[in-house]
Amino acid sequence: MFGFILRALISAVGLWVAARIVPGVEYTSIESLLAAAFVLGVANAIVRPILIVLTLPITVVTLGLFLLIINAAMIKLATVFIHGFIVHGWLAAILTAIVTGLIGWVASWFIGSTGLEVRRRRV
Repeated sequence: MFGFILRALISAVGLWVAARIVPGVEYTSIESLLAAAFVLGVANAIVRPILIVLTLPITVVTLGLFLLIINAAMIKLATVFIHGFIVHGWLAAILTAIVTGLIGWVASWFIGSTGLEVRRRRV
């Protein structure tokens, strides 16, 4: 549970940065941004794996670039459920997916793949 909350907070930071630098991404309050991050986390946990399996042939043909479209679709799905988080158009959704993906990738360097892990040094 702690790992999910931590990932949701990282997603919220990614969405906040995207709202600052990507034209067409807006939020009305911090609560709507956190709610969008939560919905994005749930969508990534439930809907995204199903879409990845269903679109596997096109993902292979595009050498994985279609996953960017799936990530953008998850962001657009979050906008359907959260009225205070707005993404105007697919280009803004794709750019938001890139920004949140990069921030999540950098955060994974620091927190590990499952959350804050205790790193032990070998002596």
